[in-house]
Amino acid sequence: MRKVRVEERDAGQRLDKYLRKYLAKAPSSFLYKMLRKKNITLNEKKASGNEMLRAEDEIEMYLSDDTILKFGGTIPGEEEYNSSGQGARRFQQYKEAYEAYGELEIVYENDRVLVVNKPVGMLTQKAAPSDLSLNEWLIGYLLSKGEADEHTLHTFKPSVCNRLDRNTSGLVLCGKTLAGSQKISALLKNRSLRKFYSLYVKGVVERGAQIEGSLKKDGEANKVQLCRDASDKEATDVKTVYKPIKNYRNITLLEAELVTGKTHQIRIHLASVGHPVIGDYKYGYLELNDRYKKKYGIKSQMLHAVRLEFPEMEGEWADMSELVLTAEPPEIFRILDEGEG
Repeated sequence: MRKVRVEERDAGQRLDKYLRKYLAKAPSSFLYKMLRKKNITLNEKKASGNEMLRAEDEIEMYLSDDTILKFGGTIPGEEEYNSSGQGARRFQQYKEAYEAYGELEIVYENDRVLVVNKPVGMLTQKAAPSDLSLNEWLIGYLLSKGEADEHTLHTFKPSVCNRLDRNTSGLVLCGKTLAGSQKISALLKNRSLRKFYSLYVKGVVERGAQIEGSLKKDGEANKVQLCRDASDKEATDVKTVYKPIKNYRNITLLEAELVTGKTHQIRIHLASVGHPVIGDYKYGYLELNDRYKKKYGIKSQMLHAVRLEFPEMEGEWADMSELVLTAEPPEIFRILDEGEG
């Protein structure tokens, strides 16, 4: 018999969903059969699978160790890794990512969420199996603190909740627990969590404006394009609000609010009104970017996720109610400001 105690990070999900993670290789028919026969129980009582789990709940599995391991589960003293070594390599990647990127700036952290200032050049999520991204760094960080291990990672893997392009720096939200991930995802979905960016753009912008429209993604080119056909089902409605913060001779420092949150949204929107982001070779001007690269060493788009503003919240989330988080832009922002000022 194997008894599993539900951790805080796993609370808030249905029992059957949890079981499908814990015994990932088991058919659903097997799991429901075991529930019906009381070979799997919840707090020593018969369960149907639709029960919502709470921290400290106990799941009893009256199954042999061989059966548990066969279906991908873990037992005390056994490692999570499968015979091919894939699990071991993944686990090692977490440690490698934490060692590779070191102590990133953590802007805010509690027992459910973490907000980190991502540097330029770091992927938010891996694009290829061998990549080391912020996602791997996050788990490596929690492993180093003793807040995760191979057994807890078997049923829930902490992860980033929003994405930034590799060469965009700034604030990224991460869920340390299932409840944390669900809450941040809900705030992003209902747009009550406001996201602001600092960026340098071509030209002098004298007044703020709002840009609305539809974007359509070109997966092969890894670009997006503005779509004027409102009936195009592949297009997504987007909205960006911006205002000038400081004018220079040929460029402007803007603050933009990402009302929606789609790939390359700010970059394509500002480029569409003649103010592409400095250093953006995908949507900007080659000659202009080369000139600033040569003069200041700018190698990526001058775009930084600078501020997050949380809505009013109650209950267990009261500690984050109306919280405002900020992250200083990279040093290259100061260099450009002094050089152009």
